Amino acid sequence: MKSTFRVYAETFLMKDLLQGMWMTLKYMFKRKVTLAYPHEKGHLSPRFRGQHALRRYASGEERCIGCKLCEAVCPAQAITIDVAPRTDDGSRRTTRYDIDMTKCIYCGLCEESCPVDAIVEGPNFEYATETREELFYEKEKLLDNGDRWEAALQARLSHPRR
Repeated sequence: MKSTFRVYAETFLMKDLLQGMWMTLKYMFKRKVTLAYPHEKGHLSPRFRGQHALRRYASGEERCIGCKLCEAVCPAQAITIDVAPRTDDGSRRTTRYDIDMTKCIYCGLCEESCPVDAIVEGPNFEYATETREELFYEKEKLLDNGDRWEAALQARLSHPRR
């Protein structure tokens, strides 16, 4: 137990207030750690999983071969794929590639299961919407995402995962 004199001395000298003011003064001249968010972006880990994207080859042809591995491995069953044979060479290609982002748990299994790196999770984390319908991504939206972030996706995929 503190002595009565010590309690009165700490109260009279406002020890707690002075400690708080000292802490403020100490941090006032240090480098700031906060970011002005919309204008400054923080560093993203190379393993970050953001908004999904479908990639294309350099020739412009889409990479997805319609193997449906990503659909099979998705634990949330958020991916729906329909395939049809091509008329020119008979290979399979997707006619429908939908992802329900309201179901997606961003586990990255779709990306890991793809043998041709067609589906990837990109660097974008800013995709808030006003309606649920905007979170149902169709093939065109996914291909557009891939075209937009191809340079960043290529750089991320070229580094080995740790």
